[in-house]
Amino acid sequence: MTTIAELLPAGFADKVMSAQSTFRSVMDAMAGPGSVQRVAAAVGAPRPMMPGTAAIALTLFDHDTPIWLDAEMSTPEVVRWLKFHSGAPVIPDPSISSFALIANATAIPDLSRFALGSNEFPDRSTTLIMQVESLRRGASYQLRGPGIEGAASLQAVLEPKDLFVRLAVNETIFPRGIDVVLVSGEEIAAIPRTTRLVGQGGR
Repeated sequence: MTTIAELLPAGFADKVMSAQSTFRSVMDAMAGPGSVQRVAAAVGAPRPMMPGTAAIALTLFDHDTPIWLDAEMSTPEVVRWLKFHSGAPVIPDPSISSFALIANATAIPDLSRFALGSNEFPDRSTTLIMQVESLRRGASYQLRGPGIEGAASLQAVLEPKDLFVRLAVNETIFPRGIDVVLVSGEEIAAIPRTTRLVGQGGR
């Protein structure tokens, strides 16, 4: 008899070491906004979930972290995989989600629909995990903020193209706000709520 586990991608090949390695990559990305980090963990994932997204999910999600999925990510295979490997509840309301997995960022909802935290509990906000085409080519974005010495340059193919315009709301509501982790294959880069766009160049 075939079990559910046999029908799903396997997740981490080495759970403990892979989770530790992925956590370090995420923390390094958050500590150095705009820097590109590689998730080295071997991981199985259902489409359209990229390896970096899957590794983050297996590392950070549990039964206490409600997850919102965009329409493209909301496949039966992804939902079953998340529930089986992490126990995280998949919910329809982004305003109470801890994380949002976004496969098609061109259709991302207005950021006001996500949890923005409160002044007392700014950490109770949604972290967007957005899959992008590339973190090595595309437009160049000059970033400033905590964790950046001078300015950092992020080159990426971003959707929506006005992502940083939308994220400017973080400056007006800080310490509340939205944090973003960009994923391209096995590579990740973070845009914490304290990071500001100070310049942009063409492709």
